[in-house]
Amino acid sequence: MTNKTRYAVAVETAIDKLHEEGRYRTFIDIEREQGNFPHAVWRKPDGTRKDITVWCGNDYLGMGQHPVVLAAMHEALEATGAGSGGTRNISGTTVYHKRLEAELADLHQKEAALVFTSAYIANDATLSTLPKLLPGLIIYSDELNHASMIEGVRRNGGAKRIFRHNDVEHLRELLAADDPDAPKLIAFESIYSMDGDFGPIEAICDLADEFDALTYIDEVHAVGMYGPRGAGVAERDGLMGRLDIINGTLAKAYGVMGGYIAASAKMCDAIRSYAPGFIFTTSLPPAVAAGAAASVRHLKTDQARRDKQQLHAKILKMRLKGMGLPIIDHGSHIVPVIVGDPVHCKQLSDMLLEDFGIYVQPINFPTVPRGTERLRFTPSPVHEPEMLDGLVRAMDSLWSHCALIRAELTA
Repeated sequence: MTNKTRYAVAVETAIDKLHEEGRYRTFIDIEREQGNFPHAVWRKPDGTRKDITVWCGNDYLGMGQHPVVLAAMHEALEATGAGSGGTRNISGTTVYHKRLEAELADLHQKEAALVFTSAYIANDATLSTLPKLLPGLIIYSDELNHASMIEGVRRNGGAKRIFRHNDVEHLRELLAADDPDAPKLIAFESIYSMDGDFGPIEAICDLADEFDALTYIDEVHAVGMYGPRGAGVAERDGLMGRLDIINGTLAKAYGVMGGYIAASAKMCDAIRSYAPGFIFTTSLPPAVAAGAAASVRHLKTDQARRDKQQLHAKILKMRLKGMGLPIIDHGSHIVPVIVGDPVHCKQLSDMLLEDFGIYVQPINFPTVPRGTERLRFTPSPVHEPEMLDGLVRAMDSLWSHCALIRAELTA
């Protein structure tokens, strides 16, 4: 057997393992319909088409279809063409990028902001670069932080400490055990997307003050969604001024693409100057930057859209609970329904799509721990009541069909 044959066998074995464990990921081809979200068309493998409703998208507020966003993108596209033409350092910085960064700095009440091609890159690039700027830095990271944060901490070559999820006392023990003179940074999230639970922002800021540590918060699932101007949970709780670096995305509530950090002008300048993930990446197309800026600007005042989304999430949780389905409810906009088995999870997802035109992607290991496989619903303000009724009826029917366990209901 040649080496190339061995390589092919190894790759095939890895894929076969996913199939055997029931967690092989299948992409479905969908076409979003402009102005008609959350409706879409599913192009089936046999070439036929089926009308579906998207229930698992990250376009939490439907801003990817908003006329204000589309108009800004059309205008920029007509003015500048398709791509940016280079990295931010070499011909890829336009007025649209600068306007977007100004909107983001204003949103988070920071001196500056720095835009990346994704929030994943923003996390990875920033967290892996900070030890270059702060020699001897120790990063304290929540064990359930996003993969991008884990990767950035892992690659930075500096010291790291992992604290138990949302366990402030464990974090205190770790901070107290280290050299008080060593530079320190605490990295955590405001909303953890798989369970929808909130990070203890104020308690972590208190510890940061006590131990003279920097704070780094990922608000990816909260920006646009919480706070009077949509700056996130930290804004809602009046804590933005206590956070040193805020990470966010433009691809979820803002409905476009890209990620960013907001911080002091000096911090953003240093990351811009030292982070390879920023320096060597082609910048966002101007039209994307323009659309993102328009979305951020609009959501600073559109509280009604946030309120309607929260109402729809609350109603869906209440109705699923009423049927005894095992949902996780931490009060956020995310609605996870625990299935607990990858095969059943995929079956439920397939049947919802094929039989009811409801698209929700199964979430399996390694995204979530084994035994906690789930369907994760993200109701938006544009999911109409009849859509919600159809989803609830479908879940009730399929839960019985698959003989899955329900919680006992008490009067």
